[in-house]
Amino acid sequence: MSEVYAARRTRLRERCNAGGSAAALVTCPANVRYLAGASPQGAVLLLGKREDLLVCTSPPNDRPYEGRPDEALRVHVLPQPGGDPAVAAADLAQAQGADSLAVEEHHLTVARHRALASVASRLRLADLGGAVEQLRVVKDEEEISCLRIGAEIADQALGELLESILVGRTERHLALELERRLVDHGADGPAFPTSVATGPNSGRPGHRPTDRRVEEGDFLSVCLGAAYRGYRCEIGRTFVIGTSPADWQIELYDLVFAAQRAGREALAPGAAYRDVDRAARQVLDSAGYADSLPPLTGHGVGLEIDEDPQLAPAAMGKLDACVPVTVEPGVHLPGRGGVRIDDTLVVRPEADGGPELLTITTKELLAL
Repeated sequence: MSEVYAARRTRLRERCNAGGSAAALVTCPANVRYLAGASPQGAVLLLGKREDLLVCTSPPNDRPYEGRPDEALRVHVLPQPGGDPAVAAADLAQAQGADSLAVEEHHLTVARHRALASVASRLRLADLGGAVEQLRVVKDEEEISCLRIGAEIADQALGELLESILVGRTERHLALELERRLVDHGADGPAFPTSVATGPNSGRPGHRPTDRRVEEGDFLSVCLGAAYRGYRCEIGRTFVIGTSPADWQIELYDLVFAAQRAGREALAPGAAYRDVDRAARQVLDSAGYADSLPPLTGHGVGLEIDEDPQLAPAAMGKLDACVPVTVEPGVHLPGRGGVRIDDTLVVRPEADGGPELLTITTKELLAL
């Protein structure tokens, strides 16, 4: 992997040089991990004029969720506790003879930016913008393999839960059990806080589990994800508890399923982000649910659970091959509940079989 990280840093350095910056300071943890292989707490990455450095407050300890630093990258540990690695890195950049430093302004506080400017007074600070995030959009096969394993773990945890007795258990209890199962099956941890929603809460995006107990006849919607070697995926499914579903539940479920299928089928290299969103959205819109829809149909995943691209009505840009995204339409009816179906897929050309589905738990409306 050392060559992979070196190649990523080279691409970023070329962008910086083209923009007139001799060095770059990367502070966003996901970006540090992408370029250095690890992101120890508080660590920053300096792309220096003469040498690249991972600047840390203490030596990396190989925790799985932090990663393992690129062996070809020198680690610089601050000599005194309590120092700011970003400020130290700016000082090191100046010592290497750089006259300009590109920084991630979107990740720096005003106070930290001022500290950089005061310590490295001879450096001209420029904005690196989202340069690293743009490099991260298209994944290599090693990254996709990590996402695939994470999806398998999430599928396994969800499948085991569905085999257990659910009636009478609380949303909060079920969410905690799912997160425990993720770790048991090899995940670093949950990719994001697990959402379990029952009855009138079901189908609500981002629902935080409560002490409401599962009841017969409820819709049960679950959204979870596994983090594996830093990479995060997600899956969302909706079920009916106990009895055969009511007519309104079948009708709503079939509608959301049709919208989700339309969004999945629209995924192709060259497809506009907004067109994928439109494909799913118009199915629900035409059925009269325009006011119940979330602001986007899906988003990119990777070292963060929500990254570019955004599949939304006003989103600009087109999909590339090897971009993992979610497709997650849903409808929530206040007081009644709703449906959400969420998959993680990788954009692939038609010649390679079209979009690769990573999360494979059945989307049939099961009565549990």
